[in-house]
Amino acid sequence: MQIVLTEDQELLAKTAADFAAEHSPIKRVRDLRDSNDPLGYSRALWKQMAELGWVGIPFPEAVGGAGMGLAELAVVLEALGRSLVPEPFLSTVLLAGEAISRHGDDAVRAEWLPRIVRGEAVMACAYPETTSRYALSQVATRCEAAGSGFRITGEKSHVLDAAGCDGFLVSARSAGADNDPQGIELFAVSADAPGVEIVGQTRVDHRNCAIVRLQGVEVAGDARVGAPGRGHTVLEDVVDRATVGLCAEMLGGMSRAFEMTLAHLKEREQFGAPIGSFQALKHRAAELFVEIELVRSCVMAAARAVDAEASDARKLVSLAKARCSDAFVLAGNEGVQMFGGVGMTDEYDIGFYLKRARVAEMTFGDAAYHRSRWAQLSGY
Repeated sequence: MQIVLTEDQELLAKTAADFAAEHSPIKRVRDLRDSNDPLGYSRALWKQMAELGWVGIPFPEAVGGAGMGLAELAVVLEALGRSLVPEPFLSTVLLAGEAISRHGDDAVRAEWLPRIVRGEAVMACAYPETTSRYALSQVATRCEAAGSGFRITGEKSHVLDAAGCDGFLVSARSAGADNDPQGIELFAVSADAPGVEIVGQTRVDHRNCAIVRLQGVEVAGDARVGAPGRGHTVLEDVVDRATVGLCAEMLGGMSRAFEMTLAHLKEREQFGAPIGSFQALKHRAAELFVEIELVRSCVMAAARAVDAEASDARKLVSLAKARCSDAFVLAGNEGVQMFGGVGMTDEYDIGFYLKRARVAEMTFGDAAYHRSRWAQLSGY
C-alpha cells in the first residue's frame, strides 16, 4: 500500500493550505467564539469550498461531484485542521452525504446530493442519543408506519452541525430492543418539518452541536436510506469514513500545535538561553515529533484501505483513531505546558488546539474504545 501523496494530492493539499491561511486563520475561530455566532461557521465560505470542488470530492460525477476518494478528501481536511476550520465536512459530506450517496435510492439522492455538492445544503447525522455513547445500535428513537410513510418520535443529543442545518439523516427503530443492531431505519428529514425542534448546545471547542427532538415527525417512504431494518450497517460504513476524515483533521491540528510549540521553544529564553536548548524539553519535543509521524502513516493507510475496500480497513480505521486521540491530546497538553503560564491564558492560540483535541478525542470513539475494537476485529 502506497502511503505517500501523489503529485495531484500534493497540489490539492497546497491549495487547501493556502486557502485556509488566507480565509480561515486561527483568529477566525476566536472571532466566531467571541461573537457567539449561532452557526459557528460561514455558509458563504462553505459555498466557496464547494465551488473549489472540495465538498464534492467523494461524490459521483453524475451529481456534480469529483468521483475521487477519501484519500483526496483527507489531504484537504488535514490542511483545514491546521487552523481548526469549522465548516461541516464531517456531518454533511462524510456522514449524511456519503450515506445517501452510497446507500440511498434515486429519489433521496436526487433531492439532496446536488444541493450538497453545490454547497447549498448542510446536513447533520442525527444518530447519537444520551445513552448510546459509541454504540451505533443503541437507538431508542422509534418510527412507525403512517400511511405510505413513517412517523418518528425521539430525541438525539450532541448532533454535530445540527444548528442551522437544512436537513438530517435520522436513525429510528422500527423493531427490536433498544440495543439490537437489527430493526434500525435511517431517514432523510428536512430541518423545517413539523415536529422537529433544535436546541443548541455549547461545547468546549465551540463547534456547532445541538439536541434534536422529533415529535411525531412524518416522512415519506422514499426518504428511507438503506435497506429496511439495516440502518446499523449504513451507520457503520459512514462512521468509519467520517472517523478517517476526523483523523486527518486531527493530524493537521496536532502538526500545527507542534509547530507553534517548537517556535516558542526557540524564542523563549530562560537563564540566558532558549528553553528549547534544555535537554529535557528536547526529549519531549522529539517524542511528540515521532508520535505525529506515526499518526501520519496510520491516517494515510486507513484512508487508502477504506478507498480500496480492503479486508483490514476497519482495523486500520481503529488504529488511526486510537493513535490520533492519544497524540492530539499529547500535542495539546505538551504545547500548553511548554508555553508555561501564558499557555493557560486565552490570549495564546495554543489553548484552542487543546480544546479541540479533547472533543475530537471522544468523537466517534476514544482511544480505549478503538483499541478494544481493534482487538476484537483481530480475534483477541
